[in-house]
Amino acid sequence: MSCAICQIRKEKRFCPAVHGRICPQCCGEQREVTLDCPSDCPYLQQAREHEKPRSADQFDRASLFLQVEISDQFTYEREHLLMGLSYALTKAAQADRSLSDRDLIAAISALCTSHERLVNSGLHYEQPLTGAAQHAAAAQVEEMLKQYREAEQKQLGYSTLRDSDVLKALVFLVRLGHGRTSGRPKSRAFIDFLFAQFPEKQSAVVTPQEAGSRIIVP
Repeated sequence: MSCAICQIRKEKRFCPAVHGRICPQCCGEQREVTLDCPSDCPYLQQAREHEKPRSADQFDRASLFLQVEISDQFTYEREHLLMGLSYALTKAAQADRSLSDRDLIAAISALCTSHERLVNSGLHYEQPLTGAAQHAAAAQVEEMLKQYREAEQKQLGYSTLRDSDVLKALVFLVRLGHGRTSGRPKSRAFIDFLFAQFPEKQSAVVTPQEAGSRIIVP
């Protein structure tokens, strides 16, 4: 039997994305490029285990917002904020299973640009987003920020969260996303990482110790 994709080479493995058998070469070349690979595919999981980290020249330096400095002290002091925003991204991805890493990273990047403008010039202008999925992800993040401020206001009588803190937290997540994704068009490696941190049946409320153990600094 020939491969269901190339129709030339001999099929050797079952591909759940095409519901048929394909050759290893097509699997490697089309994985997360043209194929919507499910997270539980053993060949996808095996590839992720052996995949080398992307080199620096594969990144657009502007996309990492390198002008924003994030200290270890910030990630320690704002771990609850980082966990809350990570959970918001997870909720967005759970609500729309067609969401890809690119969509999620694009949504966070747009928020970074908007908040950087707010911090530097005081102007509030939402960066345009493409597609309903990106809008929904950004809305989840904004809602989490609103809830975070309201919780601080209720507990302390005021909110300690500054716009610059929000910017740093968003940039942290952008860098985390770029570090976790494979960079392929249909990659969901970053999303699967988030799913592993927040199983659907588990509460988003965590202790500082749990928070520190889950967030991996990019």
